Amino acid sequence: MAIKSLSIRIDEEMLHKLHIVADYEGRSANSQILILIRESIEKYEEKNGKIAL
Repeated sequence: MAIKSLSIRIDEEMLHKLHIVADYEGRSANSQILILIRESIEKYEEKNGKIAL
């Protein structure tokens, strides 16, 4: 699977807090975002079934 880029707009305070959480977890902000996305998808699929690709 190819790796794609995604740009997001995020306010300064939220970005700062994201970096604090990521640092606490020993991750980069990018890795922290990927984990949050994966968790969100898993939760969705548990409730609604697998997403067909």
